[in-house]
Amino acid sequence: MNLKKFLAELKRRRVYSVAVAYLVGGWALAQGIAQVLPVFDIPNWVVRLIVVLIVLGFPVALTLSWFFDVTRYGIVRTPDRASEDRGEVVEPFVSSEKSIAVLPFNDLSPEKDHAYFGEGIAEELLGALAKVEGLRVAARRSSFWFQDKQAELSEIASKLNVRHVLEGSVRRDGNRVRVTAELLDASDGFTVWSETYEREMHGIFALQDEITRSIVDTLKLKLEISPPPVSRSTDAYDAYLEGLFYSDKSTEEALRKSLEFFYRALEKDPRFSRAWTGIAKAWLWLADVYVPPLEAYPKVRDAAARALQLNDEEAEAHVYLAEAKRILDWDLDGAEAEYKRAFEVDPNSTASNYFIAAFYGARGDRDQALAYLQRTSKIDPASLWVNNSACELYRYFGLYDEAVAAGERALQLDPVFAYGEPLLGALYREMERFDEAIALYKRSESLSGRPAVGLAITYARMNRRKEALQTLEAATANRAYTAGDVPAHVHVALGAHNDAIRELERACEEHSSSLHLIGIAPEFAPLRSDKRFLSILQKIGIEPKKVFAAAGT
Repeated sequence: MNLKKFLAELKRRRVYSVAVAYLVGGWALAQGIAQVLPVFDIPNWVVRLIVVLIVLGFPVALTLSWFFDVTRYGIVRTPDRASEDRGEVVEPFVSSEKSIAVLPFNDLSPEKDHAYFGEGIAEELLGALAKVEGLRVAARRSSFWFQDKQAELSEIASKLNVRHVLEGSVRRDGNRVRVTAELLDASDGFTVWSETYEREMHGIFALQDEITRSIVDTLKLKLEISPPPVSRSTDAYDAYLEGLFYSDKSTEEALRKSLEFFYRALEKDPRFSRAWTGIAKAWLWLADVYVPPLEAYPKVRDAAARALQLNDEEAEAHVYLAEAKRILDWDLDGAEAEYKRAFEVDPNSTASNYFIAAFYGARGDRDQALAYLQRTSKIDPASLWVNNSACELYRYFGLYDEAVAAGERALQLDPVFAYGEPLLGALYREMERFDEAIALYKRSESLSGRPAVGLAITYARMNRRKEALQTLEAATANRAYTAGDVPAHVHVALGAHNDAIRELERACEEHSSSLHLIGIAPEFAPLRSDKRFLSILQKIGIEPKKVFAAAGT
């Protein structure tokens, strides 16, 4: 760090004032000691040594102040490990725009059984703030990633590219709710606003509006908040929040449990549109992994349509309806219209940007796919799902540098990959870095306990046929459902094109959700001259020439 930056950092940490106070006070103390000590017949050299130690103590204090974060906690400032390895000093990050991240509120309830309520309160506030003009709000997945991570404020602000962070706690005891909220400025670590509220549950909607208004007033922004629907039941809302909590889990048990709570919310309030959106979301994530697509996606379509009948402003419901049209009907034009409507309603949500990015990628609309993908990465920078998927999309377009960056971010966010395989492994395979791909897949398997289909494809690309087929069998053995395009990847790599076509035709009959990607995926490049392959693409609405031209291979 150069002198100018060093002095600026000292100024930011208010070290100048500390230095002056130290020098003045230290010199006065040294003079006093110099006058008193001779009375006790202490040698002059001892007196001089004490004076020197006091004066020289200043640089020591200055050095310590550099490493200690003089913020609200007064804790040691821990540099980023990657920068530490390079021997660099981490610069404090400060976003230049009005921006905020909302962290999950901690559960302080006596039984510690209301974590879902703390997350729900945070999500409601996040949603309200996202509608404020001139304020950029970090997406839910990125903000919630920091839950239980014990991360410092500066790290959160840097990774989410925000200036302010809202955190808090909830305590529920019967029908009584206590909510504490605190708004922090990441540039200096100080609290700029905080408040504690105690309410009955029936006042929870007004409380959320009150917190939102306070934050907006503090940040000097304008906000128009519509009053919450008077017909909404607090019991329905509570059940909805618990359903939302489980719908973000990856297991079949959790997703089915979320459905129970969403339906319970509708029993309390049949006009609660977001409960129908939650049902569509749960079935979407159950599809293709736990439930065959022809069984799951009709439920996605029905729930999304019901949500939109009650409220056409449900952006996520438009996304889920688009997915149903794409997968059940191969209706890409109809799907595109729904994706665009979702973006129109909420241009800053992850779902409104990511799904349309993947859609345009599958159709070979390279520029549009990359534009939405880059928006998604800015909105949701700390999402494992977003970064892992971005690695794959960038790979399809041959943008390996961008793919490596996204894949490595995903690996840093969660080496276990609870939501799927590390797609960085596929990139390594494509770059013929086979040893690195194998090591990554095996490490992931050792952490998650699940063999990776990507490892089977890698073995196949290395002409290790026996290991490829054994790994494929192990990876699909315990799945409730396996789409045909999954084993087709391995068969193509082994040169068994007839087997690959047979599996792709099965995937087409069963309406696999990932089938639209086979046109642009480099793994299927060997089939691009096969009339049967071209027929499948045309049947599902893909233009072969357009997609092949957009592919990076």
